[in-house]
Amino acid sequence: MTKLVLLFSICALSLSAQTLKILAMGVAPEEIREFQAVSNKVKIVPVTKENVMQEIVDADAFIGTITPQMVRAGKKLRWTAIRSAGVETVLHKSGGTDLRDSKIILTNNQIVQGPEIADHALAMLLALTRNIPKFIQMRESGKWVGGREGLLELKDKTAVVIGVGGIGTQIAIRAWAFGMKVIGVDPEDMPMNPFVSRYVKPDQLNEVIPQADVVFISAPHTEKSHKMMGPQQFELMKKDSFFIAVSRGGIYDLPALVKALDSKRIAGAGVDVTDPEPLPEGNSLWKFPNAIITPHIAGRSDADAARMSNTIKENIRRFAEGMPLINVVDKNKGY
Repeated sequence: MTKLVLLFSICALSLSAQTLKILAMGVAPEEIREFQAVSNKVKIVPVTKENVMQEIVDADAFIGTITPQMVRAGKKLRWTAIRSAGVETVLHKSGGTDLRDSKIILTNNQIVQGPEIADHALAMLLALTRNIPKFIQMRESGKWVGGREGLLELKDKTAVVIGVGGIGTQIAIRAWAFGMKVIGVDPEDMPMNPFVSRYVKPDQLNEVIPQADVVFISAPHTEKSHKMMGPQQFELMKKDSFFIAVSRGGIYDLPALVKALDSKRIAGAGVDVTDPEPLPEGNSLWKFPNAIITPHIAGRSDADAARMSNTIKENIRRFAEGMPLINVVDKNKGY
């Protein structure tokens, strides 16, 4: 009997030792329960700013926006998941102990927010090409004023999509569906598809910008993509073309965009992201009636939260089973 009790105790201890501790910061209680239900091999521990440093010491994984201090304290950490697609906020540089230089696997929600962001990008373009802001203002006067001035069709126009990943590909599909020719700009060797007629590398951006009737920004913000749409690029844009930015504000030069609008170099712009962000009160961009500004909400919809949660749940399952994770970020490239 004693041997059986001892054997049971050893088995229980072994099982306990296999339980993986996963911290979750900024996660609602209901979602914590959903995460925990994925596997009995993990223990999901909700944490706050007040107790995270204490809990992370023996944690195996962290869900949330990790800081360099957490990375240094989390000696056992093997995986961290950020809920957004962009990862620039967590890839800090602080000596040799930060996330970028560690062996910790970083996953994100790339592709997951593609549908709503692509919808938002096309909504902005359609609002501009169909002069919707003007007709909304018509309500103030109550006067019916028609005409074809400022009304454009997208068929046979050219779209340059900067960043043809999960979001950019879905923008390309939608633009193609409207009859547009799509040129993709991406540092990776992209597989050919019927939606993109041509791919070029970022160092060829200046060659294709003059062809664009609309330039879409859907690239991640990295050291290499920082301000890649600068004064020179806005000067190269076709007269009466459009500019749409839906990924990160750091990829384009805001004063250069303002100058392009002020000089009537371009016909209009739609930006969901700016640098700085939030866009300060009194910034010159606010004054242009042909500039549509939304407060970084392109990735929000009635379906995005569930998709983001499902990505993390799948990775919890894989982490518990020792399987390769999905949506793994190349920490050196930043995406």
